[in-house]
Amino acid sequence: MFISFSKILKDRTNSTIYVAKKKEGAYLCKLPKLEMKTVIETADNNALALVFADFKEITKARLAVSVVFSSIAGYLLGADAISLISLSLLAFGGYCMVGASNAFNQVIEKDLDALMSRTRNRPIPAGRMSVNTAMIIAIVMTILGVVTLYILNPKTAMFGAISIFLYTSVYTPLKTKTPLAVFVGAFPGAIPFMLGWVAATNNFGIEPGTLFMIQFFWQFPHFWALGWMLHDDYKKGGFKMLPTGKKDKGTALQIIMYTIWMIVISVIPAFGITGSLHLSIPAAVLVFVMGLVMLFFALRLFEKRDNASAKRLMLASVSYITLMQMVYVADKFL
Repeated sequence: MFISFSKILKDRTNSTIYVAKKKEGAYLCKLPKLEMKTVIETADNNALALVFADFKEITKARLAVSVVFSSIAGYLLGADAISLISLSLLAFGGYCMVGASNAFNQVIEKDLDALMSRTRNRPIPAGRMSVNTAMIIAIVMTILGVVTLYILNPKTAMFGAISIFLYTSVYTPLKTKTPLAVFVGAFPGAIPFMLGWVAATNNFGIEPGTLFMIQFFWQFPHFWALGWMLHDDYKKGGFKMLPTGKKDKGTALQIIMYTIWMIVISVIPAFGITGSLHLSIPAAVLVFVMGLVMLFFALRLFEKRDNASAKRLMLASVSYITLMQMVYVADKFL
């Protein structure tokens, strides 16, 4: 039986709880206490699930987890001995930093998010979360993230803090001003892979610099493919995400060029010029072939210039960055 819960009364004399809408001074149904307890517990569990879902949305949990994955891959590449405590600190601190950046971003863009189909159901524009609550989440996660990463070493905390600053204070405001926002956003976006190495070694040199460059060049085909797919929706919010401002050959050509640079940087460690960051020839060949697959989809986008081709490129880019990092790690330990 469906019950509309507008009021709950407890009658302590006959062990009955009266529930339902009040109509003409009378309550329409009554439930035994045990059954009512179950109903209330179910409602509480559902409310808690919704709060948790909004927390995942305000911190962009899926994106944050992928960033943590990159950081862990970088840590495994740099570590001489693996510490589960350090890995846990890196994972928690990394999630906090990304979650804080995303929460700040959604506070800043709340009015623009309400204009776009893909974002209007986010917690703030949908009215499920207040700006103050989102700010508290962002600030608390920033503090937790910086402190956690500082426990690993100060350099890791510094790069994490730089990432939040660039993402919220530079990249986010520029998105409505110039397509160069993607270039600026590529810096915080490329930090996680490098961050893991710094967390493991407390050192920044050519090795983490190379990891940074790989993910830096990867950002462009990935986000321009996404920007191509969502171009019309982005226009509603006034975001300038494509380099030419249009879904044209100029944008597609730049995607191809950055994809080629990404492939070149990805195989450089096989030539022995990146310090202690090494890549065997078989692993380099595998990474090169995966890069060619991504390049193929970039070329298809140049040829067809449609959303379907952009989506395939975007999915190929996600597969590439994940598999490439797995190959790097596997090549070190196998």
